[in-house]
Amino acid sequence: MNENRNVKIRVRNLSKVFGSQPKKALELREQGLKRPEIFEKTGLTLGLSNIDFDVYEGELLVIMGLSGSGKSTLIRCLNRLIEPTEGEIVIDGENIPALSEKELLDCRRRHFSMVFQNFALFPHRTVQQNAEFGLEIRGVDKAERVKVARNALHHVGLDGWEDAYPNQLSGGMQQRVGLARALANDSTVLLMDEAFSALDPLIRGDMQQELLELQHRMQKTTVFITHDLDEAINIGDRIILLKDGEIVQIGTPEEILTHPADDYVARFIEGVDMSRILTAQHAMRPVRATARAEDGPRTTLRKMKENGIDSIYVTTRDRKLQGLVEVNAVEQAEKQGQESIRDFMTQDFRAVGPGEPLHNLFAMFSEKSFPIAVVDDNRKLLGVVVKGAVLDELARAAEPAELSEEGSEDGNENANENMASAGDA
Repeated sequence: MNENRNVKIRVRNLSKVFGSQPKKALELREQGLKRPEIFEKTGLTLGLSNIDFDVYEGELLVIMGLSGSGKSTLIRCLNRLIEPTEGEIVIDGENIPALSEKELLDCRRRHFSMVFQNFALFPHRTVQQNAEFGLEIRGVDKAERVKVARNALHHVGLDGWEDAYPNQLSGGMQQRVGLARALANDSTVLLMDEAFSALDPLIRGDMQQELLELQHRMQKTTVFITHDLDEAINIGDRIILLKDGEIVQIGTPEEILTHPADDYVARFIEGVDMSRILTAQHAMRPVRATARAEDGPRTTLRKMKENGIDSIYVTTRDRKLQGLVEVNAVEQAEKQGQESIRDFMTQDFRAVGPGEPLHNLFAMFSEKSFPIAVVDDNRKLLGVVVKGAVLDELARAAEPAELSEEGSEDGNENANENMASAGDA
């Protein structure tokens, strides 16, 4: 999926041992011992062990795990707020662990901005002055930093609040100031450590949407730490799941939810509403046949009879969706001696994009059970979804992975039967 994307950060063999004799812990690890055994034998904590992953340009990568999994240690190793014990962290060709203190400071200023859980705002500074702070430290002149900071505040929806103080703002607005300060620094990577965890659920949801919209506009490479699976699923392009300082799975939200790597991941994702994660694309089936508006009634009836369907979608030659026509309307056109079905099409059907969550589709099936059309941004017909296919997809996602694979042929046969019985186009 990411073959053609540029790697922004490359992490290889990254480990962190907390304690005075890190080599001893690493030696025990090489003998096959895990974090609990190493701690029991040495009192040393293996915070991270052999971490390998890439962060792609413009990606929003979520690192998640339970408390103590190593996620905050990992994000702080990226900019060397915590010194790694071993390994490489390469950003745009620079290996961060190998940099001198002066080189590290310059690298941080160019590449990293951080947003913390506790907002970290200066109470005696206005919103504008807080947003300017990083630029001020870098020696940017007053006029320029005012301009840049105001633009950043605009991006996070704080126009008109420039002269307010932090204690006059809600928690969500304070976090927006922290985000604006990070954006004003114009670094290439945004690091967010449990940035929304201190917010109440409603504000937290709003901030997640704000971040997604900001990400869409600015395409900022972002590494986001959270312990909340729902948050990770809502915002992440990909998710890294940590346990005891080790990566247990890397993948898109769909990959992790539908193909958990082991029992730990399966237990971690228990209770997730799959209908909110899986999309129309997962349940979409190929279109058996389509008609064109200039087709005559007899031609259309023949297509419908050959495919055993009682309705058919009408498209242009390049598959752009124009409408739908039912068998009784086509029969009426034939009786009237019409030369085409153009005037007998209906727009009484539902069309969705491939990313539409499955839970939204159930209410869309009409009493006539027209299949739901799946179209792209140019309204090109990509496929159709029938109710049976939605149920099949949710059932398959709920099965253990090995059962899903063994039953894949039966699942496909059932899906085909559902397509025929629902009269899809």
